Amino acid sequence: MTTTSDTVGDVLRDWRRRRRLSQMALAGEADISTRHLSFVESGRAAPSREMLMRLAEPLALPLRERNRLLLAGGYAPLYPERGLDAPDLAAAREAVEAILAAHDPYPALAVDRHWTLVAANRAVNGLLADVAPNLLEPPVNVLRLSLSPEGLAPSIVNLAEWRQHLLERLRHDATSSGDGRLIELHDELRAIPVAASMRPPHRNATGIAVPLVLRRGDTTLSFLSTTTVFGTATDVALAELTLEAFLPADPATREALAGGR
Repeated sequence: MTTTSDTVGDVLRDWRRRRRLSQMALAGEADISTRHLSFVESGRAAPSREMLMRLAEPLALPLRERNRLLLAGGYAPLYPERGLDAPDLAAAREAVEAILAAHDPYPALAVDRHWTLVAANRAVNGLLADVAPNLLEPPVNVLRLSLSPEGLAPSIVNLAEWRQHLLERLRHDATSSGDGRLIELHDELRAIPVAASMRPPHRNATGIAVPLVLRRGDTTLSFLSTTTVFGTATDVALAELTLEAFLPADPATREALAGGR
């Protein structure tokens, strides 16, 4: 998280720890001396903008964190952060809308880095009929919507397995990014009471992925999820946008959705 007290050393040490890199390893990757890197981290040397970007590469810093590193070094941020409704992002917005629409009749949605809903196709709306209205008031958090007793949780047949999958993914995101809001969200969702009879899932090692199995009336729908990101984004918000698409995991689900049920 960016703070006014960040120094270049703070940012570099933070991310070296996350990437499990020693000063020697990072210096080698950036093609500089370990001594010079030590001086940069301690504040005894003032790195140039180019040097900071050279160090950012082997650390694989996200765009937001590259801006943080530049600010800590006294430089203006390099990467803009605009909303998806900004005129400059019209092409990206159209691409997102086209992907979501093309995925219909299967559910697909776009979320930001905090799992806040940005856009969804019609198929997603069809799965939310029994969700409490307060969970659908913007900003809608997709993970809270999924695991809340007032949300989709009562309809998820394999809730224990799906809950564990989501919490593991959220924990990984929170740990790798150090984002305080993700850490708080993980703790909140993990604290949601679950039935005493719910045992930790025993995963089938032969399965290809964890499915999302939903009960809709007399119909059971089974989905496999996929994730899409903009791999060449130069805007912070666009780089952090994720498209979550759900594909039928069996012929019965494909037929049910194709038939408009």
